[in-house]
This record gives sequence, structure tokens and C-alpha cells, in this order.
Amino acid sequence: MRLFSLALVALLALIQYPLWVGKGGWLRVWELDRQLLAQNQVNARLFERNRALEGEVRDLKQGTVAIEERARYELGMMKPDEIFVQIAEPGTTAPGMPPVPTALSAAPSNSARSVR
Repeated sequence: MRLFSLALVALLALIQYPLWVGKGGWLRVWELDRQLLAQNQVNARLFERNRALEGEVRDLKQGTVAIEERARYELGMMKPDEIFVQIAEPGTTAPGMPPVPTALSAAPSNSARSVR
């Protein structure tokens, strides 16, 4: 009887092996479920990006505001009656311009003396 019970337990273990470790086993199902959740997150992020791009395309097709904005910022265009003003940070120069002298370097050396 003991040998029969041991054989049944071994047979049960052999039947359970494909259920847990086999190609369609629970471990594989859990791994695929984890991959499915990760892919759903990627898809949601891409869906939002596509919605933003669709809105931008719709705006470019229907309105002139987006086209004007792109022409100004990406191509540097301006209207014929506009004046372009560029403000540089202190200590920097615009491309193609000579350096601007500072107040100390422009002042003559004799005027730097203190008068009593």
C-alpha cells in the first residue's frame, strides 16, 4: 500500500509540472500578464502623444496662428512692419558683433583717480 501511495504522489507531481512550469503554465501566464501591463502603459503614453500631435496638425491645417508661431520661432521670420529687438545677457555678444566695452575698460586711466 505504501508503494502505491508513493506512485500516486509521483504521478500527481508529474501531472502538476506542466501546469506550473510548462509552456502554458502559471509562471508563463504571470510573466505575460506583467508584460501586458507594461505594454498597456507604453500604449497609453503613445496615445496621449498622438492626441497632442493630431491637435497640432489640426491647428496647422485650420488656423494661421500656429503657422505664424512656427515661422517666427523656428525660421526667424517676422512681418514687414515689425522691428526685431534682441536682448543679450550681460557679458555676451551677439554673433557677428564686436565685443561691447565695459564701463571700466572704456574709462580713461586718469579719470579713475579720486579728487580731494
